[in-house]
Amino acid sequence: MDPLTTAAAAGMRSRMDALDLLANNMANSSTPGYKADRESYNLYMSAEAAAEATGSSVRSPLVESQWIDLSQGALRATGNASDVAISGSGFLLAESPNGVLLSRGGTLRVTGDGKLTTQDGYELVTVGPRRIKADPGRPVEIDNAGVVRQEGGILGQLRLVEAPPAGELARRDGVYMRLDTRRLGELKPASAELRQGHLESSNTGPAVTAARLIGILRQFESLQKAIQIGGEMNRRAVEEVAKIHP
Repeated sequence: MDPLTTAAAAGMRSRMDALDLLANNMANSSTPGYKADRESYNLYMSAEAAAEATGSSVRSPLVESQWIDLSQGALRATGNASDVAISGSGFLLAESPNGVLLSRGGTLRVTGDGKLTTQDGYELVTVGPRRIKADPGRPVEIDNAGVVRQEGGILGQLRLVEAPPAGELARRDGVYMRLDTRRLGELKPASAELRQGHLESSNTGPAVTAARLIGILRQFESLQKAIQIGGEMNRRAVEEVAKIHP
């Protein structure tokens, strides 16, 4: 395969990988607390090409890794006391059957046995060992520091931790993040604040996502055209070489 076709084909593959990430972002553009997936690119050479590398050797692009964009989403007032958002960099911790997950808040609820959980039923971790036990028939109040009260009495304080580097996080169950359990003990208290009665919007808006989608599709079309041109050049080269001149 000639260098032009090789580079264009690799570029198309990287655009397809980027399109998969973008499609997931677009599907979650209205999901509260969702953090967008981004991609990191690099250039590589095949082992054969590297062994014969010259100044004009062709390097092919690829999506080397993906990372999670932890930038703040807009806070939207809902007036619902069950909604909680984080203002600043940080996460709440929630216990799932598969271990502790990091959450950016959302709609909380009090279960029948008094546990304060996420909408998916994962119990929220507190600063102290004693977990929150609330009366499910009465509203709870959560202040900016995460202290939970009910009828004036303090039930506990939600543990709010600093965000680890985005490259150390893995997505789990949509808006939740997973971190290596060995790193959980290293998480420091966050300076972020909780906002009761608010939800954090996704940090990837439909307009931005649509614009990126158009850009990727145009790049893909250009790369397709490059492959067609490369094929035509190869065809003409073969025909001209094979032609017998008098």
